[in-house]
Amino acid sequence: MISLQQPIQRDAPVGIFDSGVGGLSVLKRVRAQLPAETLLYCADSLHTPYGGKSPDQIRQRALALTDFLVRQGAKAIVVACNTATAAAVTALREHFSLPVIGMEPAVKPAVIATKSGVVGVLATVGTLKSSQFAALLEHYGRDVEVVTEACHGLVECVERGELDAPATRALVRRYVTPLLAQGADTIVLGCTHYPFLRTLIEQEAGSEVTIIDTGGAVSRQLQRRLAELDLLKRTGGGEYFWTSGEVTQVETVISHLWGAPVAVARLPKESQ
Repeated sequence: MISLQQPIQRDAPVGIFDSGVGGLSVLKRVRAQLPAETLLYCADSLHTPYGGKSPDQIRQRALALTDFLVRQGAKAIVVACNTATAAAVTALREHFSLPVIGMEPAVKPAVIATKSGVVGVLATVGTLKSSQFAALLEHYGRDVEVVTEACHGLVECVERGELDAPATRALVRRYVTPLLAQGADTIVLGCTHYPFLRTLIEQEAGSEVTIIDTGGAVSRQLQRRLAELDLLKRTGGGEYFWTSGEVTQVETVISHLWGAPVAVARLPKESQ
């Protein structure tokens, strides 16, 4: 385990990373929940998407990004990616002695919400094949039918900022339609990129279908952990962004998704 050289400081920043820009959906929730915190965000766009990569490859990226954020002084890490959480959160907690908050598809609240007894899950291949997802189904999904769709291509649409393009709409329709055909009245967004396509998903699913994501639960869990350790920052704020991808392109997309111009820096070579 890598121990921190100094006691964790209350004014230290919170580090957040994702395979690309999708984790901004979580960053927005964290900003709303914790307005005083300084937030550091890494978009690993050079290596996106994680869904088709091996668990070992994803763990390597997660360790490199977390190491970078810790070196920037992070007091806690949010893994704003379901696939990276499934592959790497245990390794991160073994290697780093600071709070690590992960993601998981919101199967539990979906099971509570469904009236038809059928829950749909949109996610990446990596998430759907993970032992973490299997454990969620075993624990919460026994009394309902859970139907899934591995959504090839949706992450890339968000990475390009194509939130309402005809091709994006066609992909959303392709993945939502089978869930509806099987009776799903609740759909879980099992990837942090997908909340940026929520409008399209709602249009395809219809007003009778409940859409659930996990960004709010993660931001509340982060708040609880920081409060337990007396690490909640009192005043301040601000966000800082890095990427392993092409800076100008990523900066344009992040500014669009964030809703305000941002400056994005290039991750140092050892973190790429």
